[in-house]
Amino acid sequence: MHDLVIRGGTLVDGTGDSPRVADVAVDGDVITEVGRLSGAAARRTIDADGLTVTPGFVDIHTHYDGQATWDPLLAPSAWHGVTTVVMGNCGVGFAPVRPGAEQWLIGLMEGVEDIPGTALAEGITWGWESFPEYLDALDRLPHTIDVGTQVPHGAVRAYVMGERGARNEPAAPDDIAAMSAIVEQGLRAGALGFSTSRTLAHRAIDGEPVPGTFAAEDELFGIGDALRRAGRGIFELAPAGSAGEDIVRPRDEVDWMWRLSKAVGRPVTFALLQVDAAPDLWRELFDVSVGAVGAGAQVYPQVAGRPFGLLVGLQTTHAFVDRPSYRDIAARPLADRVAVMRDPAFRARLLAEAPEGRDAFAGFVRSSYHKMFVLGDPVDYEPGPERSIAAMAAAQGRSPDEVLYDALLADDGQAFLVFPLLNYSEGNADAIREMLLHPQGALGLGDGGAHCGIICDASIPTFMLTHWVRDRTRGPRLPIEHVVRKMTHDTARLYGMADRGVVRPGSKADLNVIDLPRLRLDVPRLAHDLPAGGRRLLQRAEGYVDTIVSGHVVLHEGAETGSRPGRLVRSGS
Repeated sequence: MHDLVIRGGTLVDGTGDSPRVADVAVDGDVITEVGRLSGAAARRTIDADGLTVTPGFVDIHTHYDGQATWDPLLAPSAWHGVTTVVMGNCGVGFAPVRPGAEQWLIGLMEGVEDIPGTALAEGITWGWESFPEYLDALDRLPHTIDVGTQVPHGAVRAYVMGERGARNEPAAPDDIAAMSAIVEQGLRAGALGFSTSRTLAHRAIDGEPVPGTFAAEDELFGIGDALRRAGRGIFELAPAGSAGEDIVRPRDEVDWMWRLSKAVGRPVTFALLQVDAAPDLWRELFDVSVGAVGAGAQVYPQVAGRPFGLLVGLQTTHAFVDRPSYRDIAARPLADRVAVMRDPAFRARLLAEAPEGRDAFAGFVRSSYHKMFVLGDPVDYEPGPERSIAAMAAAQGRSPDEVLYDALLADDGQAFLVFPLLNYSEGNADAIREMLLHPQGALGLGDGGAHCGIICDASIPTFMLTHWVRDRTRGPRLPIEHVVRKMTHDTARLYGMADRGVVRPGSKADLNVIDLPRLRLDVPRLAHDLPAGGRRLLQRAEGYVDTIVSGHVVLHEGAETGSRPGRLVRSGS
């Protein structure tokens, strides 16, 4: 008598093998049998005939470090088949923390990851100082899905060096030794790795670069040695140049990464995106990463499954925010703004106005109409060049401002345009496909829980199945067995989680039962459901029949069942 049997589904088991029809039996939190189990009895049966069965997805790049302390669900990731998330990326997090420094860490997270500071301040109930104490606090909390985390450089540097660390002053040998000891302590307590950020795009709320941005090699290698001593963990980073602010330094960055990996015997993963200024640079960095393997290192570029940018709309940001007429109504509720903007006289006046002041971003948006596309419904994250604001304006004989104005008013002002800043040079996603096919590429960068006011890329797992497997028309698709392996086996193994990511006897019973023909990404919507009424963009999915964590169905047709089997994942466990 099994606890659960999933019968007759098309199994995509996470190993990369071709799909096959099979039953899956679960007892407790473990998969116990896979095959044709027609005679097996079960306390609960899921009829998966015509459905797709996969391992639960393992998302290695999220920022739920604060949200995990108050939200058991961890949406939106849980809505997209994710059963394990890894937090603590990009050098930001909430431990270690000296008493009285909590607000500074909130400001760091708010600035770097665009999570409302008021929501973090109200939502987090602090009860730790050291990183092991933070892990214990997470371990005591109920969750729908599993969570793992990393030791963040920013918090460690500030804890050890105080104001010197926060302001990126050079670390002395004693500072480095102290930081390395804290990281080793965190790894031995269960951290999955260490993270840092070196991109100038990552700044605290006060405008200062994240601590560690300019860390010298002695600091990076001294901290990295903690991974060698602990014999576990990964070194994760947002490298210099990853946001396109510098197209030369990334080559030097990968050089020290592979030397570090070889020295400490542990893997390094770094964010890699296509930049318009050097659209083929990513290939060179992949080649360097492959060369590192030949030199005895483990270097894995972490890539995104779709263009990386922001959502433009009346609820986020747009090109008219610096027009006097728009400023007059900017503070009004959305419905009121839409009503005013539909008035022909207001429209004519605003479009005739020159920008007022120096809103650099609004100016950047106006200069980028050739890279701004209507997202639409169903959503389209790989639009053709004919769908850009500039192209539509040329085809209609109108100005780009006019076309954008009307697009912003669609869906009662709730419509969005997608503005791909990275990963979409020359208006095509072929580079993304090549990255996803590369054996060194690790799928990540969804940023679940972060950048709440401009993106919702936590939905990438669903996009991988709808777009890359099923729907793509602008180029070749990807085999479902490859996509599923990228999101399960490969991400789990990279972070040392050998107990999950495949459907075979002995593996953790984290599973998805998916109606693939019905799978659909909904349009992103703005919600004010964070603590203190904080806002965030949310994107749901349809077609996940059941999501199962440790043998328990936690979501059925997108609705929570109330089961909370999620646990803290500790390295070495």
